[in-house]
Formats: sequence, C-alpha cells, structure tokens
Amino acid sequence: MIEKVESNQIPDFIERSSSKQSNLKGAHPDIDADVSVHVNYASFIDKAMQIPETDTQAVQRARELLLSGELESLDNTKKAAEYILNCGI
Repeated sequence: MIEKVESNQIPDFIERSSSKQSNLKGAHPDIDADVSVHVNYASFIDKAMQIPETDTQAVQRARELLLSGELESLDNTKKAAEYILNCGI
C-alpha cells in the first residue's frame, strides 16, 4: 500500500537526495577546451569532381545486347526490378 506523502517531508527528501550527489564531478570551469571540429572538404569535392574512365568495351557490349534484344527477357526485367528495389536507382 502506498503511504500518504506529507508536504513537510518533501524538503527532507530533496536534502537527502542532493547530499548523495555531492561526490559527482562536474565540469571544470578553468578549462577552456575547443571542441569544434575542422573538416577540409576540398579533398572530397576534388574526388567527386573526377570523372571515372568509361570502359568502352563494356559500353559497346551493352549497346550490342540492347540492339540485339537479348536483354529484353522476363527474367532480366525481374532481376532489374529486384535490383532497383534492393539498391535503389
């Protein structure tokens, strides 16, 4: 059963709970630490700007497959749809 809490008991409870926390270490006001993070984005931008070399043989093979109709099968369409769902476009 829950006992009734009297309003005169509240200050005593606060005093007891704050005395238990007196051993906790707080922030050190005398330390002026710089916690900012400096990032050089130039290398990321340079890497993104580089155009990868195109594999001309792979492009030619893909062109031939598209023109021949070999890629237009139900199985290839299903695989492409699954890839799009799993990996995105």
